[in-house]
Amino acid sequence: MIHTGGCHCGAVRFEVEAPEAIHATECNCSICSKSGFLHLIVPRSAFTLLSGQENLQTYSFNTGVAKHLFCKTCGIKSFYVPRSHPDGISVNVRCLDESTVRSVHIEPFDGVHWEQSMKASHRDGT
Repeated sequence: MIHTGGCHCGAVRFEVEAPEAIHATECNCSICSKSGFLHLIVPRSAFTLLSGQENLQTYSFNTGVAKHLFCKTCGIKSFYVPRSHPDGISVNVRCLDESTVRSVHIEPFDGVHWEQSMKASHRDGT
């Protein structure tokens, strides 16, 4: 299924290939909890930026691996390059157009303790 989405003002638009029933992750780290980001992590090949490249501003902190991309006009982060998957894209499920989303299942992720949580998820095979 191809979903479309974007920022609040509409300057940034994208499409992403993902199931109709979405499995999202809700992280409790400082930036995700403050921005209300719900992660749908996909390979870069499943993501296409349709418009707004010139309207994106990058913010990076801590290790500098994650590239948080915000719309310069409205401030919304509708997708970014995550630290956990630097070769992928994390789309904010809350920024998807609702017409193609059948359901969303949300799994919690302890991003406050990121290193330990990542080790545990790799042990579990996720």
